[in-house]
Amino acid sequence: MARNPNEWTQKIMALVKVGNVAGATAQIRVAPTVADLKRLQAALAAPGATAAGRTLQTVVAEQMVLLSAPRLHRSP
Repeated sequence: MARNPNEWTQKIMALVKVGNVAGATAQIRVAPTVADLKRLQAALAAPGATAAGRTLQTVVAEQMVLLSAPRLHRSP
């Protein structure tokens, strides 16, 4: 069964619309992929976005950098 690529974005936008910024921030910090974050970033920048959505754009940008960076690990 194929996963709807916009499902995660829609859930986060629902949190933003009801004003649960803390919940949205927590979900953004555990985002599945960079592609999901890019879709969320586009949704937050869309016309008619709330003020809370505009403040979350910085959190999204930070998480995109963290997910894009190569993973640091210790050798065994």
